[in-house]
Amino acid sequence: MSAPSAALRVAVAGGGWAGCAAALELARQGCRVTLFESARTLGGRARGVEVRGLALDNGQHILLGAYRESLRLMRQVGVDERAAFLRLPVQMRYPEGGDGMDFAAPRLPAPLHLAFALLRAKGLARADKLALARFNSAAKWMGWRLDTDCTVAELLERFDQTGRLARLLWRPLCIAALNTPPERASSNVFLAVLRDSLGARRRADSDMLLPRLPMGALFPEPAAAWLEREGHAVRLGVKVTAIARDGDGWRVDTGFAADGERFDALVLATPAAHSAALLSGFPEAGALVNQLTAFTHEPIATCYLQYAPGTRLERPFYALLDDPAAQRWGQFVFDRAQLDASQDGLLAVVVSAAGDAAALPREALAQAIASQLAHDLGRPELAAPAWTQLITEKRATFSCIPGLVRPDNITPLPGLVLAGDYTASDYPATLETAVRSGQAAAAAIRAYGALPREKRSLSHAHGAEAGDSVR
Repeated sequence: MSAPSAALRVAVAGGGWAGCAAALELARQGCRVTLFESARTLGGRARGVEVRGLALDNGQHILLGAYRESLRLMRQVGVDERAAFLRLPVQMRYPEGGDGMDFAAPRLPAPLHLAFALLRAKGLARADKLALARFNSAAKWMGWRLDTDCTVAELLERFDQTGRLARLLWRPLCIAALNTPPERASSNVFLAVLRDSLGARRRADSDMLLPRLPMGALFPEPAAAWLEREGHAVRLGVKVTAIARDGDGWRVDTGFAADGERFDALVLATPAAHSAALLSGFPEAGALVNQLTAFTHEPIATCYLQYAPGTRLERPFYALLDDPAAQRWGQFVFDRAQLDASQDGLLAVVVSAAGDAAALPREALAQAIASQLAHDLGRPELAAPAWTQLITEKRATFSCIPGLVRPDNITPLPGLVLAGDYTASDYPATLETAVRSGQAAAAAIRAYGALPREKRSLSHAHGAEAGDSVR
């Protein structure tokens, strides 16, 4: 059913996961929503690309069972989780015969699943296992948070983690979750991820979810279809180029209408730099603009390698030992055919925190990754793929450094809120963070809409608590 004609009219600028989540929540609470996306496809930095006739993503993703809000919204728009994901118990498994380890949790209730995984883990000495057990106990005791943030490298040293454990477990987990090396990554954000995965009370929360569907089909596209069925507007290929106050509302300019279009409220779910550009003409948003432009970013590279039909890995994915000094860049390899039968013989290798890797010539990086696969998997034929495709997202995430203060969803401008994985959260820049941010933005708009009209231009939501309850 369509939203009532007297409902609040809300524009959402940006069709990534945050914008789609905000639009969906706003529509469900009775607003009339218009979703603007400058690209021809939805998804933002988790979008689809076509390579040699294959529908691929711009990067290989892993979701966690702890991403409850993302999974809930997927169900609301009709996505079948069993068809959408390959769900695996938490694991860190390196190719056999190398200097890695094999850590995989059985399907037992938490925390027994991790205790058994630790007891059965191969490639870890007794001192490594004791260090991991001590770390887990200490983190639980302190509530998975430090009073004073520090780098993950400092955290590991403080808790006497062995060098081998740091290299085989903590470093790859940190880079995968925060896309920031341990030497620069925030301990508190890392601990928050561990709290809701390894430290979760439900075993299912620690599960790893490998997408079987393209990222757009997981949520953004079904969300847009739902919005359109309910009478809301989704405008692709339309970029919000300017915004202006209009009484107690907002005028949105997309370059197609000379006078713009008026809305009662506005959600900026665009990248931080673009949101800063839109807000730069408002003096009261000066501090916020400075905050938005202060972020530094980390790239992620995904290398797709096509081999002969029938080429398979023994498992859906493996961890890889990276060593940039030795031209070893890959951190995880995925067998795409085990996720999508149409991608027979295709492997995907992820390089997170890929600043140094991205500086290499594309052909050199792809060849180094192919050589790494051949060596680590003991399969010389993998050194010569039929073709490779390297996709680098240069501004994949913000650098998740200690003590970073991220902007709230609520802004100094009445009726205007932010949504994005860079907004205030104890999580890093993940899809779940983006979704929660969209929900928080919708909650703030709901509080704003509840104000009498004559007060809307004078006050926003009188505090950040409007968004805090959904973080």
